[in-house]
Amino acid sequence: MGKHSHIEWTHHTFNPWWGCVKVSPACQHCYAEAWAKRVGSKVWGHKAPRRFFGDDHWSDPVKWNAEALKTGERARVFCASMADVFEARKDLNEHRARLWDLIEATPALDWLLLTKRPEHVKKLTRWGENWPANVWLGTTVENQEWADKRMPHLLANPAKVRFLSCEPLLGTLDLSAYVPAGKPSPVHWVIAGGESGPHSRPMDPEWVRNLRDFCRKRKVAFHFKQWGHWAPSVPDEAPKAKTVEVGKHTTMVALGKGAAGRVLDGKTYDELPTVAA
Repeated sequence: MGKHSHIEWTHHTFNPWWGCVKVSPACQHCYAEAWAKRVGSKVWGHKAPRRFFGDDHWSDPVKWNAEALKTGERARVFCASMADVFEARKDLNEHRARLWDLIEATPALDWLLLTKRPEHVKKLTRWGENWPANVWLGTTVENQEWADKRMPHLLANPAKVRFLSCEPLLGTLDLSAYVPAGKPSPVHWVIAGGESGPHSRPMDPEWVRNLRDFCRKRKVAFHFKQWGHWAPSVPDEAPKAKTVEVGKHTTMVALGKGAAGRVLDGKTYDELPTVAA
């Protein structure tokens, strides 16, 4: 976390606070909750306090902005990996307002606000119909049910870049109702990936292939982040590894995130939206 993030689709990660509440199936094996518990921070749940940070922490994006201005290369900041900026708690309001100030003060950074609560965005932001050009708004859609619940709220906000995180991808997705053919797409970027960790749920390769092919047809940038813990079977790759059958007789092998990699049908997908700040 912080500068030079290990997350493939961002440069930096900034957390205005730590802590959250699980709201959907994608949260079942939340890495952020596990990490917080590992370092002794009891910040998960409705009644748990959130962990806040001092001025030194909040000064980091200002430094990143100065570096971006110096190099002439924009930097993407994922906000927030250990929380949800749009969790509707009153004790977060002053920190949220400070975040909006910070975003407006760092125009050389593209802020990626990813939420599982897009229904709260309009009431918790202050930008109305005039959003800063450096804000990218995204929501998690792990399966069709949650795509149908969240995407109308995402599309109701005039962020210059709107994106989807289909990670962990837990089912097939049909986005045609929200991204119609023959028109400029209201969704500019799709990130897809499988779940990591020993208790993860395997992703059917056909789910991610269908999503990739849809993005190609609709001219939406596609990023394949990872297979996660389970990868498509490769002969002699790991003869003693645990396997599971998914979809139409596809064998997935428990290789772990590092060994499973992020190559889909012989290619690495690192596409970025062309509509950017």
